[in-house]
Amino acid sequence: MLTLYHSPKSRSTRIVALLRELDALDEVTIEIVTIPRQDGSGHRDAGNLHPEGKVPYLVHDGVAIWESSAIMLYLADLFPKAGLGIPPGHPQRGAYLSWFAWYSGVVEPVMLLEAIGVSHPAIASTFRSGAEVRRRLAAALAEGPFLFGDRFTAADMLLHSPYAWFGKPGEPILDAWIERCMARPGPAFAAEFDAGHALS
Repeated sequence: MLTLYHSPKSRSTRIVALLRELDALDEVTIEIVTIPRQDGSGHRDAGNLHPEGKVPYLVHDGVAIWESSAIMLYLADLFPKAGLGIPPGHPQRGAYLSWFAWYSGVVEPVMLLEAIGVSHPAIASTFRSGAEVRRRLAAALAEGPFLFGDRFTAADMLLHSPYAWFGKPGEPILDAWIERCMARPGPAFAAEFDAGHALS
């Protein structure tokens, strides 16, 4: 049994989008929960099993998986027929895993720190800058419409998501990639799903 703890219009929205892309919605129970929001709204939900009261949080037959990168990797491997993952043994598996680790370790910290206006030489030397993140993505996209050429994967779903949230950066190659990702069935479904499950 698979259960996703989800709060509309949050980081877990991209998991709902991925489930649609994986054609796995019928396999997962989505539990709608509240979370504390940065604007002061919301609250910690006693029905949310995440130990920090956050989302996304996935439970599969009693085993917990947390953090977007881990959940997206797990689901893409669990539903391989959709072709959104790169399996163990494939020559590109290492690169595929690296995008997920890079997202968690670099992209989110960089974008958050820039959004709140925090800068320091130690931050720049550790995490790089938003401009460097965008250059890295643009270089990867130079050879195809997606991070792995013509193949759309869960890595695209994850890495485009903060730009879909914060807004496109105004760089043609990245903007076009973000638009391609947002135009897929998953994000459109997730937006409609969240609209229909909005919490007061």
